[in-house]
Amino acid sequence: MRGGFARFGAVVLAAAGLAAGPLPAAPAHAQKAADTLRIAWRDAVATLDPYYNQQRSGLILAHHLFDGLVHRDPESFTLKPLLATSWRYVDTTTLEFELRRGVTFHDGSPFTAEDVAYTVATVLADPAVSVPSNYAWLAGAEVVDSHRVRLKLKRVFPAAMEYVAMVLPIWPRAAREAQGAAAFAAAPIGAGPYRLAAQDGGLRRILLERYVGYYPDSPKGRPAIARLRIDQVADARSELDALLAGDADWIWNFPAEQGEVIARTANLQALRAESMRVGYLTLDAAGRTGIDNPLTRQKVRQAIFHAIDRQAFVRQVVQDGSRVPEAACYPTQFGCDPAAAVRYDYNPDRARTLLAEAGYKDGFDTELVTYALPQWAAAIHGYLKAVGIHARITQLPVASAVRMTLDGDVPIGQFAWGSYSINDVSAFLPQFFSGGGSDYARDPALAALIAQGGASINPNERRKFYSQAIRLISEQAYMVPLNTYVTTYGLSRALVFRAFPDELPRFYLASWR
Repeated sequence: MRGGFARFGAVVLAAAGLAAGPLPAAPAHAQKAADTLRIAWRDAVATLDPYYNQQRSGLILAHHLFDGLVHRDPESFTLKPLLATSWRYVDTTTLEFELRRGVTFHDGSPFTAEDVAYTVATVLADPAVSVPSNYAWLAGAEVVDSHRVRLKLKRVFPAAMEYVAMVLPIWPRAAREAQGAAAFAAAPIGAGPYRLAAQDGGLRRILLERYVGYYPDSPKGRPAIARLRIDQVADARSELDALLAGDADWIWNFPAEQGEVIARTANLQALRAESMRVGYLTLDAAGRTGIDNPLTRQKVRQAIFHAIDRQAFVRQVVQDGSRVPEAACYPTQFGCDPAAAVRYDYNPDRARTLLAEAGYKDGFDTELVTYALPQWAAAIHGYLKAVGIHARITQLPVASAVRMTLDGDVPIGQFAWGSYSINDVSAFLPQFFSGGGSDYARDPALAALIAQGGASINPNERRKFYSQAIRLISEQAYMVPLNTYVTTYGLSRALVFRAFPDELPRFYLASWR
């Protein structure tokens, strides 16, 4: 996709009030003059509706196309008014929001409490929502009047406002009902700082434009850059090629060593910043891939812990500021207690002994499914092979790996989880240990501890239950935390861009020099 804007296919977004016809051509090296920020990423979304994908790119799109009720400041993590101007607890399970007046969606229709209630009711009723654990605490919503709405909680849930801020974008009821869910997903209408201008039929290229009707007192501010062009490419090589060739202004999540190549290029710059994303190995302890799976044996899973030199992995492979998380969560998240986790040292001899005790003296064959960088998977493969575990690598795009995971077909998975940038362990542990599609432990006692940690209003009680859960996860070796992610960004020197630890690029805060 080098050069200027390609001629787009047959998708005409008239239903969303968008301009029809091909996108205008633009010279490859004149994007500041054209006021178009060209983005390339390989974490391709299959839908533009944020409720129906698990990808980080879907969350990014959501925060540009949509607004939620509240905004979390990326520096202080404090909550600020967005579509709601104020909020209060009516009782321990009822949150009432006063809504901002004068807000319009991208089609010009007014925002009201009906839109909030419709969004919540639809999401709760739809089994196709990609991350149901994000909404498991919600019981529903009720309209008080046109600009007041109440969210009903199933139980006391102290992290509720974090979820409201990060994963509850508001749909326009009238537009979505008129278009239908599928048409709306192809041409969504939100109330965010950017609107969808055009996309091709396969979502290979997406063009967003600044929404001129965006309310001026939003904490997100009015975007300085008029247009965002997003190319969803096949792999890291395609991203890097686009940047080096002058066909992209911003890429991310590529190998650390490539940052040096970028930094030596006159018109480019490289940034490195740790994020809240945790890389991990999930192990099929529950036998979802077959009851004769060696990973159902605790000693085999513990052997995998001892087989991997995680400190060397972060130092030599991930590099530049990555660290090994002892617990299955990100260290700053409320309830993440590294001290509760069992420690496993790098000890290949101990790994071999455990394998022999489990009945696998000569090792075994298995499969390592991943969407991580190939060199990361190769490193893990090498550690496992050294103790007799022969793991065939299956390298997949993110969406395909997610589908395979949910279908229960992953013996060992090398994946990552960013918790939707929610700074509470309730955004991590339930995703993997509460019986959902990503749960390869299926441990009722563990699920009960996690549920108790999410249901108490007492912070000390929450910490106690979460610490017990973390202890159990590590004792049973259900998950191997490998590394925190240190995101590498490559960008044009003409671009002013700031990276935040929640790994949510905010292009509405970017500008040209």
